Amino acid sequence: MVSLVGFRLQPNCAKVDHTTMASSNLFFDDIRNKPEVIDPPQNEDLTDIGESVNDPTQTAIKPNVTVSSSVRELLECPVCLNAMYPPIHQCSNGHTLCSGCKPRVQNRCPTCRHELGNIRCLALEKVAASLELPCKYQSFGCIGIYPYYSKLKHESQCVFRPYNCPYAGSECTVIGDIPYLVAHLKDDHKVDMHNGSTFNHRYVKSNPHEVENATWMLTVFSCFGQYFCLHFEAFQLGMAPVYIAFLRFMGDDNEAKNYSYSLEVGGGGRKMVWQGVPRSIRDSHRKVRDSFDGLIIQRNMALFFSGGDRKELKLRVTGRIWKEQ
Repeated sequence: MVSLVGFRLQPNCAKVDHTTMASSNLFFDDIRNKPEVIDPPQNEDLTDIGESVNDPTQTAIKPNVTVSSSVRELLECPVCLNAMYPPIHQCSNGHTLCSGCKPRVQNRCPTCRHELGNIRCLALEKVAASLELPCKYQSFGCIGIYPYYSKLKHESQCVFRPYNCPYAGSECTVIGDIPYLVAHLKDDHKVDMHNGSTFNHRYVKSNPHEVENATWMLTVFSCFGQYFCLHFEAFQLGMAPVYIAFLRFMGDDNEAKNYSYSLEVGGGGRKMVWQGVPRSIRDSHRKVRDSFDGLIIQRNMALFFSGGDRKELKLRVTGRIWKEQ
């Protein structure tokens, strides 16, 4: 436990010219409004702290691990408001700044407007190295306590981190665990919910030539005690308009690999079949679609399968999900 009573980064801080500060507020407010996610830089001076996301020695509850709000504030960049990682810069008056924001402030301290130079705040870097903090996904069930410089890596891989809403019809920002997202899809997005591992869907569009890069359908299936999302949509593949259907697993990738699925579409005595492994919803809908990991149907073939005058899309997609032994 680190105590910072009476700790100061620079004892001889000059008085701040508040007139100058006021004139610069607009500039730095603009920077704050354009936050940038900065990965912690690698630094040869730091000890490499190895850690595993599921290491029981790391996830054991450690008593009396608390960090005062004043310490957290010291480690907060005044521009982007994110936690600072080495190299942490400071001006001649001791005001600190993260390495990501330093080039964005034109080498001027955001607090006192003095020139920043290349002064490292080694004292604050050492203070950070001695801290241990709980995972930010503690409320989702993670009980781990991690060294300050390992915490960010752990959180990027934490098995308790929430999932993004898998609905692709809008830029939905809702996050949560699987039960919460299932209820959210049903209640807020009005997604069709089905029980069972087989499906038989018909997709109809009166004028398919008007649809480009449009999400048409999301259906959620419940089977084997899990949830799966079936996507069907139109998009451009180069200059060619195509349709794609694929399945995503509502869970992590290591669990998704325990399942397989098949999709089939046809008509006029012909058919196309796809078999694959569902992708985790950790992978975005766009990432799966753009990797062409699903049943892809050229528009001309889709209209052929639809029959009739080829002016109306009437595709029947069947499939099933099974668990690998």
